[in-house]
Amino acid sequence: MSRRRVDRQAPAPGFTLVEVLVAMFIMAVLAGLSWRGIDGLMRARDASQALIERSTLLNTVLVQWEQDLAALHDTGVVPPLSYDGLTLRLTRTAEGGVRLVAWSLRGNVWQRWVGPVMTQAGPLQESWLVSQQLLGNEPGQLRVLESVDEWQVYFYRGNAWTNAQSSADVAAAPVGGASAPASRDLLPGAVRLVLTLAGKSLTRDIALGPQTQ
Repeated sequence: MSRRRVDRQAPAPGFTLVEVLVAMFIMAVLAGLSWRGIDGLMRARDASQALIERSTLLNTVLVQWEQDLAALHDTGVVPPLSYDGLTLRLTRTAEGGVRLVAWSLRGNVWQRWVGPVMTQAGPLQESWLVSQQLLGNEPGQLRVLESVDEWQVYFYRGNAWTNAQSSADVAAAPVGGASAPASRDLLPGAVRLVLTLAGKSLTRDIALGPQTQ
C-alpha cells in the first residue's frame, strides 16, 4: 500500500487580529501622551507670552509715571503735587504750557487722566476742579494697568518716608506786603509708589529735582 504524501502550505505572512489590536492600542496611547505633551507646551508658551506682555506693559506704565514726576512744575496757582488717598494730582510741563495729570485706582484698574495744555491761571484752576470730580470715563482718561489690588503713595520729607496725606512742611511767606504770595507747602524730596499686583508688592522711588516757578 502506497503512502500518500500530503503537502501543507506555509501560512501566509502577516499579523493576527489580536496583534493588530494591540498595536493600535499602543499607538493610541502614544498619540494621547504626545498630545498631552504638546498641549502642555502650548499652555506654557501662552503663559510665558502673557507674562512677558504684562511685564512690558508694567514697565511702560512705570516709565510714564516717572516722566510725569520728572516734569513736575510748580505754577504757584494750584498745588503742584497732592494725594488724597484715591487720586494723585500733579502739574507738569507740556509743549506750549502746562497740564494737569491725575493718577487714580478705580476698582482694580489703575487709570491716568490728562487735562488740556494751559497757559493761563483760570483754565488751570478749572482743570484742577475737574480733576476732583472724575468718574473714570472722561475724555483723556486711560486705563493703563488692570488687576491692581492696591496702591500706596509716600512722600520723602524730613529725611524719612511719610504718609502722603500727612501735613507737609510749609515754606515761609516772603516779606513783601499784601501782594506777596502766601506761604505754601514744600514739595517732598521724592515720591514712593507701592503697587500690589496679584498679592505681590512692587516699589518704585522717584527723586524730585528742585522746582522753580
